[in-house]
Amino acid sequence: MSTSLTTGNRAFNHVVTQFFGNIARAYDTAALQQVVYRPPQDQVLAELRTAGSRRIADIGCGTGILTARIQRELRPEVVYGVDASPGMLAQARARSAAVQWRQAAAEHLPFAAGELDAVVSTSAFHFFDHPVALREFHRVLAPGGLVAIATMHPSGPTSRPIQRLTRSPRFPAHAPSPRETRKLLQDAGFEVVDQRKITRPLPSWLIPDVITVGRHGR
Repeated sequence: MSTSLTTGNRAFNHVVTQFFGNIARAYDTAALQQVVYRPPQDQVLAELRTAGSRRIADIGCGTGILTARIQRELRPEVVYGVDASPGMLAQARARSAAVQWRQAAAEHLPFAAGELDAVVSTSAFHFFDHPVALREFHRVLAPGGLVAIATMHPSGPTSRPIQRLTRSPRFPAHAPSPRETRKLLQDAGFEVVDQRKITRPLPSWLIPDVITVGRHGR
């Protein structure tokens, strides 16, 4: 990742980006998608469908499976897939020519203020600089616009040690708790309208994640 694609507030972001570029093909395996990634994607699609969103960006889109589903199933006016990893985007571009793919970090989105009416992110938020990324989400959304973030968070007896470890800027990822996520959105200017657990064919403690839905304040 070049310096133009990161704020530098969390260590090893360039290593993370390179790593995901190297494993991009593995993301498309049916079992991994069905068990890990599809459940939160289904939740995000339901939120977009209910909102009637027409100008949508999927941030941290990876190989573009959700982004392509948004385009195929919802037929919005425009949908963008944004990721910092060239390797992920190479897979994404091969998946769909109808999506507008952009290489950029969540902290530096390539959109004008108020250009979008929905910003979504699944299974990637823990790699972002949360306050900076959410300020960008707020900037690019029109008043009343939708934000939907699905992210994993530690739970059970190991949750506190993991939280303490990942809070350090030297650690490449931090999965905020549901309460922290709500406050992060509120601090960025969003009204949180819903937050719920994501159900999947696995015990909830194995992949504990939630979806948090907000609206850009008018």
